[in-house]
Amino acid sequence: MASLPRRAALARRDFLALGAAATAAALLPGRAFPAIPTGVKLHGLSAFGDLKYSPGFTHFAYVNPDAPKGGTFNFAPPNWGYNQNPETFNTLNSFTAKGDAPPRMGMCFDALMARALDEPDAVYGLLAEGVTISEDRNSFEFSLRPEARFHDGTPLTAQDAAFTFKLLKDKGHPSLSLPLKHLDDAVAVDARTLRLVFSGKHSARTMLNVVEFPILSKAFYEANPFDSSQLRPVLGSGAYKVGRWSAGAWIEYERVPDYWGRDLPVNRGQNNFERIRIEFYQNRTAGFEAFKKGEILYREEATSRVWATAYDFPALTAGKVIKREFPSEKLPSMQATAVNQRREQFRDARVRQAIALCFDFEWTRRNFFYNSYERSRSCFEKSDYRAEGMPSPEELALLEPLRDKLPAEAFGEAVVQPASDGSGRDRKLLGQAVKLLAGAGWKRSGDFVVNDKGKKLSAEFMVDDDVFVQVYSPWVANMKAVGIDATIRLVDSAQYQLRQSTFDFDLLSAAFNFSATPTRDNLEIFFHSNAATVSGSRNLPGISSPAIDALIDAIGAAKDRESLTVAMRALDRALRARRDWIPSWFLANHRVAYWDMFGFPEQKPDFGFPVEALWWFDKDKAAKIGKG
Repeated sequence: MASLPRRAALARRDFLALGAAATAAALLPGRAFPAIPTGVKLHGLSAFGDLKYSPGFTHFAYVNPDAPKGGTFNFAPPNWGYNQNPETFNTLNSFTAKGDAPPRMGMCFDALMARALDEPDAVYGLLAEGVTISEDRNSFEFSLRPEARFHDGTPLTAQDAAFTFKLLKDKGHPSLSLPLKHLDDAVAVDARTLRLVFSGKHSARTMLNVVEFPILSKAFYEANPFDSSQLRPVLGSGAYKVGRWSAGAWIEYERVPDYWGRDLPVNRGQNNFERIRIEFYQNRTAGFEAFKKGEILYREEATSRVWATAYDFPALTAGKVIKREFPSEKLPSMQATAVNQRREQFRDARVRQAIALCFDFEWTRRNFFYNSYERSRSCFEKSDYRAEGMPSPEELALLEPLRDKLPAEAFGEAVVQPASDGSGRDRKLLGQAVKLLAGAGWKRSGDFVVNDKGKKLSAEFMVDDDVFVQVYSPWVANMKAVGIDATIRLVDSAQYQLRQSTFDFDLLSAAFNFSATPTRDNLEIFFHSNAATVSGSRNLPGISSPAIDALIDAIGAAKDRESLTVAMRALDRALRARRDWIPSWFLANHRVAYWDMFGFPEQKPDFGFPVEALWWFDKDKAAKIGKG
């Protein structure tokens, strides 16, 4: 991974002469896709105009275009989005902020365009055979394919698409509604022509997100409410549709045999399983036992102890189950603990820093993780966007105007969590935590620290799995040692989802991947003031900072990949200095186990790993292990 070299600190008067003007020019507010021509129908879009696939391409390079169809893929999804929950579900509407929907509901819906997983930000026509950008670059006109159909056989038209974007802007999950805030209008010019009109205040790369939004049926939602109360399958148009299900227990997605888009270049070689089944388990142990018995066929292991010690069951030793690692995607990632600044006691950064110092990663890695994780340093780990060392002149050009709104640490060495002595109770680090708490006005009174009103400093971790009770208990013990009234609350999955979406917690850990080419819209959901009070957003700490907002705006205005990287590193540096999130750990690979009954392209794409879409059932392999 490339990184900026360490540099000597620059005097304030000097950085202006060392590239600031060039950086500022690269970040002036710009128009959408400046490298792409206007007035011409395009088969694809990318952030900076680079497309791997030419018009007329037949399939993506990372698929097997001749993959057979058939079989059942029963798996435990390792990731999910919107309001989805991997442990239960009580709604089949995945696009509202409330309720718990099952993962992979998106397979039932088509979008205007589909992302290529071997390019950092390219999208190609799915529902839309082409898109034309207006001269002012504020309008996008999509030519929809006449053969597009919903699962009931009715045509999917521009009226459905226009209805969808207005609905999602008004009532959609924040991940859908926030990127549409600058959408002025969605117009069905005719049955096959959709025009999306933006205000001019949108990010230059907003459209890369918007074209992947699900297109919904206008007729369906005129007859049914768009809310979380529905356990009725929503009419879709994608490669799969909801089949059998039992609320909170399991769901099956059935491949649509006459799917209208099955032979499109963006779909060929994908969506190969006849049926995809997801079963819901309230804890990891039950899910692992189901995998050992062959009730679950694919599992990405999230528990180090299990990976290191428990994969010795009969099916694995007999060669029926394969255990291996696949390289992670080249995507910025963050696994960290949010400290909720909507709670008054956490608004002082010194308190947040003191809490972070109580986490002994080195002890935890040795005793719980079997030395398998690395310490996270950044909000954009595993990417070129991770800040290193002193700020470059180009970063300073963005940071310096915000000096009075950022911690001084943002202008020095990039903040990292200090390594402990590995004892589990590093006296030096805990002593620093005590001093920080005292400096923030928390004084010792008996076993705890109190403020000037005599109120104890309390902090509660909210978790939804016994594994985290074990991992966080030593952290809690250290917090108690420095005077914090720290506890852990284990809640069920539905309560966890509700309390997370309404920000009803003190401390909560989460893991996220960002786009390889982050957009302003992506980042707003996590870090911008706009999202701090929006239920269901990913701004879990409640960050509300004009400086962070300005850096996100700079990312949105970046005109080339170099200036984007500079702005992302500046944002990372600022977020780490603010200590809104406490970085925890990350893995360099996917830890995967599966029953040996599948085929897949050996070379996985760099920017995605949707096994349910790319793999296929191999009947000969299945027969050899008794699962034919």
